[in-house]
Amino acid sequence: MVKSYEVRDPIYGFIEFNDWEKQIINTPEFQRLRRIKQNALTEMVYPGTSHNRFEHSLGVMYLTKNIYEKITDDPKNKVLLEDEYSYTESGLNRDKQLIRLVALLHDIGHAPFSHASEAVMPPKSKNVKYSHEEYTSYIIKERLKESIEDHEHNKTNFNIDAEEVAALIESDLEKIGKKIFWKILIDSQLDADRADYLLRDSLHAGVKYGIYDLDRLLETVTLGIDPESGEIIPGIKNEGWQLAESLIIARYKMFSQVYYHKTRRAFDIMIKEAIKESLGVLPSPKKINDFLELDDYNLWCRVKEDENEWFKRIKNRNHLRLLDRTDYSNNEEKLKKLEKELENKKIEYWEDDLTKSWYKPNIDEEIMIIDKEGNPTPLSKKSKVVRNLEEFDEIRLYVKPEDRDEAKKIKKKK
Repeated sequence: MVKSYEVRDPIYGFIEFNDWEKQIINTPEFQRLRRIKQNALTEMVYPGTSHNRFEHSLGVMYLTKNIYEKITDDPKNKVLLEDEYSYTESGLNRDKQLIRLVALLHDIGHAPFSHASEAVMPPKSKNVKYSHEEYTSYIIKERLKESIEDHEHNKTNFNIDAEEVAALIESDLEKIGKKIFWKILIDSQLDADRADYLLRDSLHAGVKYGIYDLDRLLETVTLGIDPESGEIIPGIKNEGWQLAESLIIARYKMFSQVYYHKTRRAFDIMIKEAIKESLGVLPSPKKINDFLELDDYNLWCRVKEDENEWFKRIKNRNHLRLLDRTDYSNNEEKLKKLEKELENKKIEYWEDDLTKSWYKPNIDEEIMIIDKEGNPTPLSKKSKVVRNLEEFDEIRLYVKPEDRDEAKKIKKKK
Protein backbone atom coordinates (compact mmCIF):
# COMPACT_ATOMS: atom_id res chain seq x y z
CA MET A 1 0.00 0.00 0.00
CA VAL A 2 1.34 3.43 -0.95
CA LYS A 3 1.91 5.69 2.02
CA SER A 4 -0.02 8.94 2.23
CA TYR A 5 1.23 12.19 3.73
CA GLU A 6 -0.31 15.58 4.36
CA VAL A 7 0.84 19.12 4.91
CA ARG A 8 -1.04 22.08 6.33
CA ASP A 9 -2.05 24.80 3.91
CA PRO A 10 -3.54 28.23 4.76
CA ILE A 11 -6.12 27.98 1.96
CA TYR A 12 -7.26 24.34 1.88
CA GLY A 13 -6.48 23.08 5.39
CA PHE A 14 -4.55 19.95 4.40
CA ILE A 15 -2.96 18.86 1.13
CA GLU A 16 -2.34 15.13 0.70
CA PHE A 17 0.37 13.50 -1.39
CA ASN A 18 1.65 9.98 -1.81
CA ASP A 19 5.12 8.52 -1.26
CA TRP A 20 6.02 8.89 -4.95
CA GLU A 21 5.05 12.57 -4.96
CA LYS A 22 6.92 13.05 -1.68
CA GLN A 23 10.07 11.73 -3.34
CA ILE A 24 9.70 14.35 -6.08
CA ILE A 25 8.86 17.12 -3.59
CA ASN A 26 12.02 16.32 -1.63
CA THR A 27 14.33 16.74 -4.63
CA PRO A 28 16.65 19.79 -4.51
CA GLU A 29 15.03 21.03 -7.72
CA PHE A 30 11.58 21.23 -6.10
CA GLN A 31 12.80 22.38 -2.69
CA ARG A 32 14.39 25.35 -4.48
CA LEU A 33 10.86 26.72 -4.94
CA ARG A 34 10.76 27.46 -1.21
CA ARG A 35 13.33 30.15 -1.96
CA ILE A 36 11.48 31.79 -4.85
CA LYS A 37 8.75 34.20 -3.83
CA GLN A 38 5.48 33.99 -5.67
CA ASN A 39 5.29 37.72 -6.30
CA ALA A 40 8.89 38.94 -6.34
CA LEU A 41 9.17 42.21 -4.36
CA THR A 42 5.43 42.80 -3.96
CA GLU A 43 6.06 42.66 -0.21
CA MET A 44 7.58 46.15 -0.53
CA VAL A 45 3.97 47.33 -1.03
CA TYR A 46 1.93 44.52 0.57
CA PRO A 47 4.17 43.28 3.43
CA GLY A 48 2.40 39.92 3.78
CA THR A 49 3.17 38.73 0.26
CA SER A 50 6.31 36.81 1.17
CA HIS A 51 4.83 33.43 0.21
CA ASN A 52 6.63 31.22 -2.28
CA ARG A 53 6.28 29.05 -5.38
CA PHE A 54 6.59 25.92 -3.23
CA GLU A 55 3.27 26.37 -1.44
CA HIS A 56 1.59 27.56 -4.64
CA SER A 57 2.72 24.43 -6.51
CA LEU A 58 1.28 22.17 -3.81
CA GLY A 59 -1.94 24.18 -3.96
CA VAL A 60 -2.20 23.82 -7.74
CA MET A 61 -1.74 20.04 -7.43
CA TYR A 62 -4.52 19.92 -4.83
CA LEU A 63 -6.94 22.00 -6.89
CA THR A 64 -6.15 20.20 -10.15
CA LYS A 65 -6.97 16.87 -8.52
CA ASN A 66 -10.26 18.26 -7.19
CA ILE A 67 -11.31 19.67 -10.56
CA TYR A 68 -10.35 16.42 -12.30
CA GLU A 69 -12.36 14.34 -9.83
CA LYS A 70 -15.41 16.60 -10.09
CA ILE A 71 -15.34 16.06 -13.85
CA THR A 72 -14.62 12.33 -13.94
CA ASP A 73 -16.95 11.41 -11.05
CA ASP A 74 -19.92 12.71 -13.05
CA PRO A 75 -21.55 9.69 -14.79
CA LYS A 76 -22.45 11.79 -17.83
CA ASN A 77 -18.86 12.90 -18.28
CA LYS A 78 -17.62 9.35 -17.78
CA VAL A 79 -19.82 8.14 -20.62
CA LEU A 80 -18.58 10.98 -22.83
CA LEU A 81 -14.93 10.14 -22.10
CA GLU A 82 -15.55 6.46 -22.74
CA ASP A 83 -17.47 7.03 -25.98
CA GLU A 84 -15.16 9.64 -27.47
CA TYR A 85 -11.72 8.65 -26.15
CA SER A 86 -12.24 5.03 -24.98
CA TYR A 87 -11.35 5.86 -21.37
CA THR A 88 -11.58 3.05 -18.84
CA GLU A 89 -11.53 3.40 -15.05
CA SER A 90 -7.84 2.50 -14.96
CA GLY A 91 -7.15 5.04 -17.72
CA LEU A 92 -8.87 7.77 -15.75
CA ASN A 93 -6.90 6.84 -12.62
CA ARG A 94 -3.66 6.94 -14.57
CA ASP A 95 -4.39 10.36 -16.04
CA LYS A 96 -5.36 11.71 -12.63
CA GLN A 97 -1.87 10.86 -11.42
CA LEU A 98 -0.32 12.33 -14.58
CA ILE A 99 -2.25 15.57 -14.11
CA ARG A 100 -1.20 15.75 -10.44
CA LEU A 101 2.46 15.50 -11.45
CA VAL A 102 2.10 18.13 -14.16
CA ALA A 103 0.37 20.49 -11.70
CA LEU A 104 2.99 19.85 -9.01
CA LEU A 105 5.88 20.59 -11.39
CA HIS A 106 4.37 23.32 -13.57
CA ASP A 107 6.45 26.11 -11.96
CA ILE A 108 9.69 24.25 -11.28
CA GLY A 109 11.49 26.23 -13.99
CA HIS A 110 10.80 29.67 -12.53
CA ALA A 111 13.79 31.97 -12.22
CA PRO A 112 14.53 33.99 -9.07
CA PHE A 113 11.95 36.69 -8.32
CA SER A 114 9.47 34.86 -10.56
CA HIS A 115 8.05 36.89 -13.45
CA ALA A 116 10.08 40.00 -12.55
CA SER A 117 13.27 38.37 -13.88
CA GLU A 118 11.83 37.07 -17.16
CA ALA A 119 13.09 40.21 -18.89
CA VAL A 120 16.65 38.96 -18.32
CA MET A 121 16.07 35.45 -19.62
CA PRO A 122 18.76 34.53 -22.18
CA PRO A 123 18.03 34.66 -25.92
CA LYS A 124 16.81 31.45 -27.53
CA SER A 125 16.98 32.90 -31.02
CA LYS A 126 16.83 36.34 -32.57
CA ASN A 127 14.21 38.42 -30.71
CA VAL A 128 13.02 35.36 -28.75
CA LYS A 129 13.91 34.66 -25.11
CA TYR A 130 13.63 31.39 -23.24
CA SER A 131 10.48 31.07 -21.13
CA HIS A 132 10.15 29.60 -17.66
CA GLU A 133 8.03 26.83 -19.21
CA GLU A 134 11.03 25.75 -21.30
CA TYR A 135 13.19 25.58 -18.19
CA THR A 136 10.43 23.57 -16.52
CA SER A 137 10.35 21.07 -19.36
CA TYR A 138 14.14 20.73 -19.38
CA ILE A 139 14.34 20.18 -15.61
CA ILE A 140 11.62 17.52 -15.71
CA LYS A 141 13.27 15.58 -18.55
CA GLU A 142 16.90 15.99 -17.49
CA ARG A 143 16.92 16.33 -13.71
CA LEU A 144 13.75 14.63 -12.45
CA LYS A 145 13.63 11.69 -14.84
CA GLU A 146 14.76 9.16 -12.24
CA SER A 147 12.47 10.49 -9.47
CA ILE A 148 9.48 10.34 -11.80
CA GLU A 149 10.12 7.03 -13.56
CA ASP A 150 11.86 4.75 -11.06
CA HIS A 151 9.43 4.72 -8.13
CA GLU A 152 7.86 1.28 -7.67
CA HIS A 153 4.35 2.72 -7.43
CA ASN A 154 4.78 4.22 -10.89
CA LYS A 155 6.41 1.19 -12.49
CA THR A 156 3.72 -1.15 -11.17
CA ASN A 157 0.62 0.96 -11.79
CA PHE A 158 1.14 3.80 -14.26
CA ASN A 159 4.37 3.65 -16.23
CA ILE A 160 4.40 7.47 -16.56
CA ASP A 161 7.65 8.82 -17.96
CA ALA A 162 9.25 12.26 -17.67
CA GLU A 163 8.75 12.92 -21.38
CA GLU A 164 4.99 12.56 -20.98
CA VAL A 165 4.86 14.97 -18.04
CA ALA A 166 6.91 17.53 -19.95
CA ALA A 167 4.89 16.99 -23.14
CA LEU A 168 1.65 18.01 -21.43
CA ILE A 169 3.30 21.19 -20.17
CA GLU A 170 4.68 21.84 -23.68
CA SER A 171 1.32 21.03 -25.36
CA ASP A 172 3.10 18.41 -27.44
CA LEU A 173 0.18 16.97 -29.40
CA GLU A 174 2.33 14.29 -31.05
CA LYS A 175 3.32 12.86 -27.67
CA ILE A 176 0.09 13.42 -25.73
CA GLY A 177 -2.56 12.95 -28.40
CA LYS A 178 -6.20 13.62 -27.58
CA LYS A 179 -5.60 13.86 -23.84
CA ILE A 180 -3.99 17.26 -24.53
CA PHE A 181 -7.35 18.74 -23.53
CA TRP A 182 -6.49 18.06 -19.87
CA LYS A 183 -3.95 20.87 -20.03
CA ILE A 184 -6.82 23.31 -19.62
CA LEU A 185 -6.81 22.29 -15.94
CA ILE A 186 -3.30 23.77 -15.55
CA ASP A 187 -3.05 26.43 -18.25
CA SER A 188 -6.19 28.25 -19.36
CA GLN A 189 -8.65 30.90 -18.20
CA LEU A 190 -10.24 28.15 -16.07
CA ASP A 191 -7.19 26.52 -14.56
CA ALA A 192 -6.04 25.51 -11.11
CA ASP A 193 -3.02 27.81 -11.41
CA ARG A 194 -5.12 30.97 -11.60
CA ALA A 195 -7.71 29.59 -9.17
CA ASP A 196 -4.98 29.03 -6.56
CA TYR A 197 -2.94 32.20 -6.94
CA LEU A 198 -6.01 34.44 -6.73
CA LEU A 199 -6.98 33.03 -3.33
CA ARG A 200 -3.40 32.65 -2.10
CA ASP A 201 -2.20 36.09 -3.16
CA SER A 202 -5.33 37.72 -1.74
CA LEU A 203 -4.81 36.01 1.61
CA HIS A 204 -1.16 36.99 1.92
CA ALA A 205 -1.68 40.52 0.60
CA GLY A 206 -4.55 41.05 3.03
CA VAL A 207 -7.02 42.02 0.30
CA LYS A 208 -10.39 40.66 -0.84
CA TYR A 209 -10.02 41.39 -4.56
CA GLY A 210 -9.24 37.79 -5.59
CA ILE A 211 -11.95 36.05 -3.59
CA TYR A 212 -14.55 33.89 -5.36
CA ASP A 213 -16.77 30.91 -4.46
CA LEU A 214 -14.35 28.03 -5.03
CA ASP A 215 -16.57 25.29 -3.58
CA ARG A 216 -19.51 26.17 -5.80
CA LEU A 217 -17.27 26.65 -8.81
CA LEU A 218 -15.91 23.10 -8.38
CA GLU A 219 -19.47 21.75 -8.39
CA THR A 220 -20.14 23.29 -11.80
CA VAL A 221 -17.12 22.10 -13.84
CA THR A 222 -18.07 19.71 -16.63
CA LEU A 223 -17.28 18.58 -20.17
CA GLY A 224 -18.72 19.49 -23.55
CA ILE A 225 -18.02 18.99 -27.24
CA ASP A 226 -16.51 21.63 -29.50
CA PRO A 227 -18.92 21.78 -32.46
CA GLU A 228 -16.16 22.69 -34.92
CA SER A 229 -13.44 20.21 -33.97
CA GLY A 230 -15.56 17.55 -32.31
CA GLU A 231 -13.05 17.48 -29.44
CA ILE A 232 -13.93 17.29 -25.75
CA ILE A 233 -13.54 20.58 -23.89
CA PRO A 234 -13.86 21.32 -20.16
CA GLY A 235 -16.07 24.21 -19.07
CA ILE A 236 -18.71 25.38 -16.60
CA LYS A 237 -22.31 24.20 -16.41
CA ASN A 238 -24.82 26.72 -17.64
CA GLU A 239 -26.22 27.27 -14.15
CA GLY A 240 -22.78 28.29 -12.93
CA TRP A 241 -21.83 30.91 -15.49
CA GLN A 242 -22.08 33.72 -12.91
CA LEU A 243 -19.39 31.91 -10.92
CA ALA A 244 -17.12 31.94 -13.96
CA GLU A 245 -17.92 35.63 -14.30
CA SER A 246 -16.91 36.23 -10.68
CA LEU A 247 -13.60 34.45 -11.29
CA ILE A 248 -12.80 36.79 -14.18
CA ILE A 249 -13.82 39.85 -12.17
CA ALA A 250 -11.58 38.66 -9.32
CA ARG A 251 -8.64 38.44 -11.72
CA TYR A 252 -9.39 41.90 -13.09
CA LYS A 253 -9.40 43.38 -9.60
CA MET A 254 -6.18 41.63 -8.60
CA PHE A 255 -4.41 42.88 -11.70
CA SER A 256 -5.64 46.44 -11.33
CA GLN A 257 -5.10 46.73 -7.57
CA VAL A 258 -2.16 44.41 -6.78
CA TYR A 259 -0.22 43.01 -9.75
CA TYR A 260 -0.28 46.34 -11.64
CA HIS A 261 0.15 48.56 -8.58
CA LYS A 262 2.41 51.41 -9.66
CA THR A 263 5.00 50.95 -6.90
CA ARG A 264 5.03 47.17 -7.21
CA ARG A 265 5.82 47.53 -10.91
CA ALA A 266 8.60 49.99 -10.05
CA PHE A 267 10.26 47.32 -7.90
CA ASP A 268 9.92 44.80 -10.73
CA ILE A 269 11.86 47.19 -12.96
CA MET A 270 14.53 47.72 -10.31
CA ILE A 271 15.17 44.06 -9.54
CA LYS A 272 15.44 43.43 -13.28
CA GLU A 273 18.05 46.21 -13.53
CA ALA A 274 19.90 44.87 -10.48
CA ILE A 275 20.11 41.37 -11.99
CA LYS A 276 21.14 42.77 -15.35
CA GLU A 277 23.95 44.76 -13.76
CA SER A 278 25.22 41.78 -11.73
CA LEU A 279 24.74 38.86 -14.14
CA GLY A 280 23.84 40.31 -17.52
CA VAL A 281 21.41 37.51 -18.36
CA LEU A 282 20.36 34.36 -16.53
CA PRO A 283 21.97 31.02 -17.45
CA SER A 284 20.27 29.18 -20.31
CA PRO A 285 18.69 25.70 -19.98
CA LYS A 286 21.93 24.34 -21.44
CA LYS A 287 23.59 25.48 -18.20
CA ILE A 288 20.84 24.13 -16.00
CA ASN A 289 23.16 23.49 -13.03
CA ASP A 290 24.09 27.18 -12.91
CA PHE A 291 20.43 28.16 -13.28
CA LEU A 292 19.29 25.91 -10.44
CA GLU A 293 21.94 27.39 -8.16
CA LEU A 294 20.05 30.67 -8.37
CA ASP A 295 17.16 31.50 -6.08
CA ASP A 296 15.96 34.74 -4.49
CA TYR A 297 18.42 34.52 -1.60
CA ASN A 298 21.43 33.51 -3.66
CA LEU A 299 20.84 36.14 -6.33
CA TRP A 300 20.11 38.82 -3.75
CA CYS A 301 23.48 38.08 -2.11
CA ARG A 302 25.23 38.44 -5.46
CA VAL A 303 23.55 41.78 -6.06
CA LYS A 304 24.43 42.84 -2.52
CA GLU A 305 28.08 41.94 -3.02
CA ASP A 306 28.16 44.16 -6.09
CA GLU A 307 26.76 47.04 -4.02
CA ASN A 308 25.25 48.31 -7.24
CA GLU A 309 22.94 51.28 -7.41
CA TRP A 310 19.81 49.17 -7.74
CA PHE A 311 20.54 47.12 -4.65
CA LYS A 312 20.92 50.33 -2.63
CA ARG A 313 17.68 51.74 -4.01
CA ILE A 314 15.73 48.58 -3.19
CA LYS A 315 17.30 48.26 0.25
CA ASN A 316 16.45 51.86 1.12
CA ARG A 317 13.08 51.76 -0.65
CA ASN A 318 14.24 54.64 -2.80
CA HIS A 319 12.22 53.40 -5.72
CA LEU A 320 11.51 54.71 -9.19
CA ARG A 321 8.66 57.22 -9.40
CA LEU A 322 5.76 57.22 -11.81
CA LEU A 323 6.01 60.16 -14.22
CA ASP A 324 3.19 59.46 -16.65
CA ARG A 325 0.52 56.91 -17.42
CA THR A 326 -1.28 57.05 -20.70
CA ASP A 327 -3.76 55.21 -22.85
CA TYR A 328 -1.27 53.90 -25.39
CA SER A 329 -3.67 53.36 -28.31
CA ASN A 330 -4.75 57.01 -28.27
CA ASN A 331 -1.58 58.73 -27.11
CA GLU A 332 1.33 56.89 -28.72
CA GLU A 333 2.63 60.00 -30.49
CA LYS A 334 2.41 62.11 -27.34
CA LEU A 335 4.26 59.45 -25.36
CA LYS A 336 7.08 59.21 -27.90
CA LYS A 337 7.52 62.99 -27.85
CA LEU A 338 7.85 62.99 -24.07
CA GLU A 339 10.38 60.16 -24.22
CA LYS A 340 12.40 62.04 -26.84
CA GLU A 341 12.48 65.17 -24.71
CA LEU A 342 13.62 63.18 -21.69
CA GLU A 343 16.42 61.71 -23.79
CA ASN A 344 17.45 65.20 -24.93
CA LYS A 345 17.70 66.27 -21.28
CA LYS A 346 19.64 63.08 -20.49
CA ILE A 347 16.98 61.92 -18.03
CA GLU A 348 16.74 58.13 -17.80
CA TYR A 349 13.26 56.65 -18.01
CA TRP A 350 11.74 53.19 -17.95
CA GLU A 351 8.69 52.22 -19.97
CA ASP A 352 6.25 49.77 -18.39
CA ASP A 353 3.91 48.19 -20.91
CA LEU A 354 0.60 47.00 -19.47
CA THR A 355 -1.08 46.40 -22.82
CA LYS A 356 -0.71 42.62 -22.77
CA SER A 357 -4.22 41.22 -22.62
CA TRP A 358 -5.20 39.34 -19.45
CA TYR A 359 -8.47 38.00 -20.89
CA LYS A 360 -9.46 37.86 -24.56
CA PRO A 361 -13.14 37.28 -25.32
CA ASN A 362 -14.22 35.18 -28.28
CA ILE A 363 -11.03 33.18 -28.76
CA ASP A 364 -10.00 29.62 -27.94
CA GLU A 365 -8.72 30.62 -24.47
CA GLU A 366 -12.10 31.81 -23.22
CA ILE A 367 -14.06 30.00 -20.52
CA MET A 368 -16.81 27.92 -22.09
CA ILE A 369 -20.31 27.66 -20.61
CA ILE A 370 -21.77 24.24 -21.42
CA ASP A 371 -25.50 23.51 -21.64
CA LYS A 372 -27.26 20.23 -20.81
CA GLU A 373 -26.69 18.92 -24.35
CA GLY A 374 -22.94 19.53 -24.06
CA ASN A 375 -22.87 22.57 -26.34
CA PRO A 376 -20.37 25.29 -25.38
CA THR A 377 -20.89 29.07 -25.42
CA PRO A 378 -18.10 31.58 -24.69
CA LEU A 379 -18.53 33.29 -21.32
CA SER A 380 -18.48 36.72 -22.95
CA LYS A 381 -21.67 35.80 -24.84
CA LYS A 382 -23.39 35.21 -21.50
CA SER A 383 -21.85 37.98 -19.42
CA LYS A 384 -22.22 41.65 -20.26
CA VAL A 385 -19.77 42.39 -17.45
CA VAL A 386 -17.02 40.25 -18.94
CA ARG A 387 -17.80 41.47 -22.44
CA ASN A 388 -17.38 45.08 -21.34
CA LEU A 389 -14.39 44.74 -19.05
CA GLU A 390 -11.73 47.10 -20.28
CA GLU A 391 -8.35 45.80 -21.33
CA PHE A 392 -5.30 47.40 -19.74
CA ASP A 393 -4.20 49.69 -22.56
CA GLU A 394 -1.72 51.63 -20.48
CA ILE A 395 1.92 52.56 -20.82
CA ARG A 396 3.68 53.98 -17.78
CA LEU A 397 6.90 55.97 -17.62
CA TYR A 398 9.11 55.84 -14.55
CA VAL A 399 12.09 58.02 -13.62
CA LYS A 400 14.53 58.10 -10.75
CA PRO A 401 13.25 60.08 -7.74
CA GLU A 402 16.01 62.65 -8.09
CA ASP A 403 14.92 63.34 -11.67
CA ARG A 404 11.20 63.51 -11.02
CA ASP A 405 10.87 67.29 -10.55
CA GLU A 406 12.76 68.09 -13.74
CA ALA A 407 10.87 65.40 -15.64
CA LYS A 408 7.55 66.83 -14.41
CA LYS A 409 8.48 70.24 -15.82
CA ILE A 410 9.17 68.64 -19.21
CA LYS A 411 5.90 66.74 -19.07
CA LYS A 412 3.99 69.92 -18.19
CA LYS A 413 5.42 71.72 -21.22
CA LYS A 414 4.23 68.90 -23.47
